[in-house]
Amino acid sequence: MAIRSIPLIAFFVALVVCAPARAERNVADDVQAIEHVMDAFQSALIHKDKAAYMDLFFSDKPADIGWQFVSEDVRLATIRKTKPDAIKARQLPSNTFVALIDEVVATTEPRAEEFSNVKIDTDGDVASVSFDYRFLANGATTNWGREMWQLVRTERGWKIFSVVYSIHDRLSNAGD
Repeated sequence: MAIRSIPLIAFFVALVVCAPARAERNVADDVQAIEHVMDAFQSALIHKDKAAYMDLFFSDKPADIGWQFVSEDVRLATIRKTKPDAIKARQLPSNTFVALIDEVVATTEPRAEEFSNVKIDTDGDVASVSFDYRFLANGATTNWGREMWQLVRTERGWKIFSVVYSIHDRLSNAGD
């Protein structure tokens, strides 16, 4: 009986040895596809292309997509000088992914978001992306910070499921 189990053991050893190579190849393809989503996001803002932008998200309904900012401490302290009840992470119904593209499309000024220090982590089905960002209006930086996306791979490709980001802006420098 021990001799008959050798092919079975060899099969499982081969499966275990080959699995990481297969996963690594797919992860590289997925990372490239996620980078494409990031490029498409930036392009949609620059070109004011709402249809292309909306297609990047898991749903077109704001209630389905997490979208949350967090004020950094100096910014929050500055806000609290005039609004003592201000909190670090306030959920505002008007702050959604749809509101962002609507504002971008409505203005005649150029808008853009630049990414740097990008880190992508994925298993091929879910992914997290983190990066430093700068948001520009008419070529000038209006706010910056760290941004994190959660994505899911669907039959329609990689889709953004949630976005969280810290905000640093002119109020962040008020404490200097």
